[in-house]
Amino acid sequence: MRAVQIAAAGLLVFAAAVACGGSTPTAESSPAETPGPVPVIKPVVLKEIPHDTTAWTQGLEFDGPTLYEGTGIAGKAQVRRLDPDTGEVLRAAPAPNDYYGEGITVVGDHIWELTWRDGVAVQWDKATLTPVREAPVDGEGWGLCHDGARLIRSDGTDLLHFHDPATFAETGSVRVTRNGQPVPMLNELECVDGKVWANVWQTDAIVRIDPGTGGVDTIVDATGLWPEQDGNREKVLNGIAHIDGDEYLLTGKFWPSMYRVRLDVPE
Repeated sequence: MRAVQIAAAGLLVFAAAVACGGSTPTAESSPAETPGPVPVIKPVVLKEIPHDTTAWTQGLEFDGPTLYEGTGIAGKAQVRRLDPDTGEVLRAAPAPNDYYGEGITVVGDHIWELTWRDGVAVQWDKATLTPVREAPVDGEGWGLCHDGARLIRSDGTDLLHFHDPATFAETGSVRVTRNGQPVPMLNELECVDGKVWANVWQTDAIVRIDPGTGGVDTIVDATGLWPEQDGNREKVLNGIAHIDGDEYLLTGKFWPSMYRVRLDVPE
């Protein structure tokens, strides 16, 4: 599994900075960023909702009142429709060709799903959860979101890639930094109001990114969100779905719960 293949040295520095309520140490700041400490906030839990403990969660997204989830692991990956109030799996479809499914996002009547190292993205019919076609992807697929004009993809590095939502052709990229230092291991993504929220793989941190500059402007310290996670590096935080306003649904891989939370981002 990918969990045992990731070198975590860079993440330890980042996680330590989060735990201290500060930013990643650096010698100088990027000209595109505003220097100084990044706000670190804690999620305020509003409600706990059951979640399928067999779900290796790769993507989580609302489309109106409907909640979709993409799960991974080759031969087990699925795209699912969930009841957001109970967590019940209402419908599930296996990824084609035993692909290792990754992030998902809704675009109109379709869902785009990334694959990890299979070199393709799969377009699904949203209503029937049926694969429609595939598009080539250069590099790994981790997280995916749609900002209304373009698709944004993470690949496990400090890069965010931009893609055409109709063809999946890559149109550009930006490096994600805090005070000039790269923020690697960007995973599941959620596009909200011109910003990108990203889980940082194998940490309890979620970062909010300005995709225009790549600068991180907010850090969510979700340590202890699921108390029984207790440092398990397989059952990690991974899943962000925007509900409305400042409310989000957060979960993790193999977690027994999803958490409706409020994220109070400073003005």
